[in-house]
Formats: sequence, C-alpha cells, structure tokens
Amino acid sequence: MKKIIQVHIFKGEKFFVAECIDLPVVTQAKSLDELVQNIKEAIELHLDGENHEELNIAPNPSILASIELDQLEYA
Repeated sequence: MKKIIQVHIFKGEKFFVAECIDLPVVTQAKSLDELVQNIKEAIELHLDGENHEELNIAPNPSILASIELDQLEYA
C-alpha cells in the first residue's frame, strides 16, 4: 500500500498548478501557500468515502510534492 501520494507542481501562465501522480486530482492557485492548502483539500475530498484498500492507499498518507523550476539558460 502506498503511504505517500506524489504531487507534481509547476508554474502555469498565470497560476501554480498541482497534479497528483497517484490520483486523478488537479488544482491551481495564485501562490504556493494557497496551492498547498488546495491540494490537501482536493485529495481529502477525493478520498472521502472511498475504500483506501481498493485504491491501494494507506490510511492517513503523506504528500510528497516535487516542484518544476524554470529552465536553465546557459551557453
């Protein structure tokens, strides 16, 4: 069972976007702080009432977020 839900964070044109790798959950926000709250809430809502065993997710999983940084510019 997965004890960690992985999330990929990147900067869109206007907002920061968080996309779960393990679940069909995506959200966006103007700031990273707001995005953290949004992704936690979105994951909780997605898992509410679901059978965690069927989803292969342990109770009370952690969230591991990776942030995509701007491209490097070098010669």
